[in-house]
Amino acid sequence: MSSSHYTHGTSPAEQQRLTAMNHLLNERFLAQAALTPGERVVDFGAGLGQFSRAMAKVTGVPVVGIERSNEQILEAIRQADADGETHLIDMRQGNAEIAPLTDGEWGHFDMAHARFLLEHVSNPLFIVRTMVRAVRPGGRIILADDDYDVMRLWPEPPGLAPIWHAYQRTYDRRGNDPIVGRRLVQLLHQAGAQPRRNTWVFFGGCSGQPDFEAYVVNLAKIIEEAIDEIAETGTPRETVQAVLDALATWHRRPDAALWHGIAWAEGVRV
Repeated sequence: MSSSHYTHGTSPAEQQRLTAMNHLLNERFLAQAALTPGERVVDFGAGLGQFSRAMAKVTGVPVVGIERSNEQILEAIRQADADGETHLIDMRQGNAEIAPLTDGEWGHFDMAHARFLLEHVSNPLFIVRTMVRAVRPGGRIILADDDYDVMRLWPEPPGLAPIWHAYQRTYDRRGNDPIVGRRLVQLLHQAGAQPRRNTWVFFGGCSGQPDFEAYVVNLAKIIEEAIDEIAETGTPRETVQAVLDALATWHRRPDAALWHGIAWAEGVRV
């Protein structure tokens, strides 16, 4: 079984970051998923359930959301209740590796989905195999995850490159993979699925776009929340703080630009 370590934690600040990121990303991910009414979906590593609910609005069928953290589930239910959408999700506590599904559910979902999950586990193939088992023959498996090495900022804020490299090393130290995004098609193949699509979901923008600051704030919060683990790699905390201070003003440059692509791959169960 795969062990997991969620680098970002489940604090209220992290839940706020995730909520803001969902607002930035979900429409793009829905467009890629091309869901149709009536499809049954299981969402592995559902987190706060925002994307699970977004998918359910398209399918008209409650999405089963699997989430390890009780804190995340409680916040997911609170947000769903506040939006009058508790009927859209069926949140279940459990590890994605085991997947708390009933005997009648295994092999009957039309789609299994995982986003920002595989980078946090030591054996992502174990989870992808579980996802393949969850869908019917011909059912889809969608994987979306980070490859942190592809992110670029220009003009580059002073000192960012070594800090971002140190952040990626915090994944290695836990046995996780900060560049798992480039492996998604291979993981689908190794899990017995037939890969059929491979693309990116763009995450970025430039100064002058209304939501550009939100992208930079997301990056800063990722670094800030990992400052203790970054320090464990030998990087002084004051060096990390200097980069955070630089980012706080960098996004106001008229020529500032940020590129990041979230790897997205789809396979089918044969």
